[in-house]
Amino acid sequence: MDGGLFVVLVLAVIVVIVIAKTAVVVPQQSAYVVERLGKYSCTLDAGFHILMPFIDAIRYKHSLKETAVDIPEQVCITRDNVQVTVDGILYMRVLNAERASYGINEYQFALIQLAQTALRSEIGKIELDKTFEARTAINAQVVNELDKASEPWGVKVLRYEIKNITPPLDVLAAMEKQMRAEREKRAVILTSEGERDAAINQAEGAKQQVIKASEAKKQQQINEAEGQAEAILAIAGATAEGIRKVAESIQAPGGFEAVQLRVAEQYITQFGQLAKASNTLVLPATVSDVGSMIALAMNVIGRRPAAPPATK
Repeated sequence: MDGGLFVVLVLAVIVVIVIAKTAVVVPQQSAYVVERLGKYSCTLDAGFHILMPFIDAIRYKHSLKETAVDIPEQVCITRDNVQVTVDGILYMRVLNAERASYGINEYQFALIQLAQTALRSEIGKIELDKTFEARTAINAQVVNELDKASEPWGVKVLRYEIKNITPPLDVLAAMEKQMRAEREKRAVILTSEGERDAAINQAEGAKQQVIKASEAKKQQQINEAEGQAEAILAIAGATAEGIRKVAESIQAPGGFEAVQLRVAEQYITQFGQLAKASNTLVLPATVSDVGSMIALAMNVIGRRPAAPPATK
């Protein structure tokens, strides 16, 4: 019985070992490559699988997740013969586990070498000043070159990013001086443009002020002329109306006699004023003949009065 029990235990251990060797659980986003008697057999996806004991064996295990691979820094020479140190990071993913296993040995190492080679080639096509602004184009060209080479390996290069571009210290100092000079130049240009715009605005303001002043003066003169013209017309109309009224009054009964009386009053008043203004007078011979003076004034009107009564 003891010998039989030992055999059973041995067989149980062997069965457990066989099951452990043949039962495989593949994690999610993973792929295992199985060889049967040293030859590729199949690729196991995520899940539980049973292998043939002592015949099947798992040779390669691949992760199907996106993987980031650091690209070591290297010295690149630009088109204008400036040495710059560039490093980056590469993102890739295994699409075909069989190709990744048998297409190349250590595909990550191969992609790192290709990335550095492609990067040196792209940096050499452009000048130093454009390397900083052309990062997107450089990244796209590197990805394009790597994708062509990695397709037979079952690996997909998703993107490449340049992390740092470091020129030599003396070049950095020269670039700093150039940028400082460029900023000072822009400041001077902006200042001069501001002064020019201010001068133009002031001249335009003065011009508009002169124009507005001349237009105001012109309008003032027009208004004054119109006012004077209206005043002249009003005076002329009033004068004509007054003359008409006087003429109508003269034609009325007793009007002529009133005119004679008015002329006499005016004659006497003006003669008195003349006597006050000067001590020396030159009198006409008929100064005492008021009737003659009235008759002379009435001749202007157009009618003669009756002969004045004879003086005694």
